[in-house]
Amino acid sequence: MQKILITGSNGLLGQKLVYKLKDKSNLLCIATARGENRLVNTSGYDYASLDITNYQNVEKVFSDFMPDVIINTAAMTNVDACETDKENCWLMNVTAVQNQVTVLEKLSLENPNYKPQFIHLSTDFIFDGTHGPIDETEIPHPLSYYAESKLAAENIVQASTLHWAIARTVLVYGIVDNMSRSNIVLWVKQNLEQGKTINVVDDQYRTPTLAEDLADGCLLIAEKGASGIYNISGKDFLNILEVAHLVADYYKLDKSLIKPSKSADIKQPAKRPPITGFIIDKAKRDLGYNPHSFVEGIQFLEEQLKLMTR
Repeated sequence: MQKILITGSNGLLGQKLVYKLKDKSNLLCIATARGENRLVNTSGYDYASLDITNYQNVEKVFSDFMPDVIINTAAMTNVDACETDKENCWLMNVTAVQNQVTVLEKLSLENPNYKPQFIHLSTDFIFDGTHGPIDETEIPHPLSYYAESKLAAENIVQASTLHWAIARTVLVYGIVDNMSRSNIVLWVKQNLEQGKTINVVDDQYRTPTLAEDLADGCLLIAEKGASGIYNISGKDFLNILEVAHLVADYYKLDKSLIKPSKSADIKQPAKRPPITGFIIDKAKRDLGYNPHSFVEGIQFLEEQLKLMTR
């Protein structure tokens, strides 16, 4: 039986992966996160508390389960918090990856038949954003400490002796259990429904990614035993203002409440790349990846919201 271990299973992507894998007869899903399991549904998978910043803890959990595939979704992703708390950012995004890679390399040496696949999640923020959309051959040039930490982690993974893959993604949105953070779709919807004016930048371009699509992309990498770097994002290249307008159109809300603004006018500790967005041809060709359009993504979220309010 194949064993797939997910780190960061309480997070947005982690939850989606666990829910897609649970109850599958031919595999065991091992959900891991720091502290308690926050998923509402607790059946159909194993849960182990895991602090990936603690080497001994990683060694114990990985040795106990000997997973065939590890999907590392855990990270400190608040870009501004990473800028102001660099120590924790490095610990979560770099040391934690080094711990996992070192443990897996050690287990592989001790057990010659053990050949785990390590799938690591990365970000469009490793680029400086001078142009887009971009493909997997683009040269990284980080603008923020968060971006530096994510690039450092990529370098660790690529230098390892493991069977590895890196899934890079862009502006992920979705709905999950017990989630404290909002997302771009809900933020626009809630503010406009309350009649509030919102400032939205028109000079940042992305390919927004539905969390379910990202989860599918990761699972396709696992299923096909793929290696190397894959861009896994949505297919629509939009600026953030266009994203807000599409949300307003979908819900028939007042677009005049959306005020265009510039990135330079927003005071944030960390710099963001102006233009990213991904070309996903490689993932489509190699993996059969086929994401939703952004409007289909909004519709998908709306169906989930309806189920939650029943």
